[in-house]
Amino acid sequence: MNKFLFIAADFLSRPPGFYVMIIAMVVCTALVPFGLTNAVTYALSVAAIVITGVVLIQGYRDTAAIHAKLDEIIVALNDARNDVVGLEHADPEEIKAKLVKLEEEAARTATDQA
Repeated sequence: MNKFLFIAADFLSRPPGFYVMIIAMVVCTALVPFGLTNAVTYALSVAAIVITGVVLIQGYRDTAAIHAKLDEIIVALNDARNDVVGLEHADPEEIKAKLVKLEEEAARTATDQA
């Protein structure tokens, strides 16, 4: 199912997919005078849900790519700690605790350098 969703999101996030959605909306709007208001409302609601899903999937893909790039930078730097690699998969409490620890270290380093 994930593969299908990613393929659909990829198609709909490009110009041909956008044109398909525009044509579908124009067709739905053209059906209103024929008394198909309920069908049009349903179709446009489904289209809105699909578009929302596309936005969420694309956001997930972008975020995952950014995390992969940041992880690569962390691993490439010999002085960096590798314990933050993959932190996005941790529990929110663990992420918050790590963030507090890193902010304390940054503050300490800033005062030491000043």
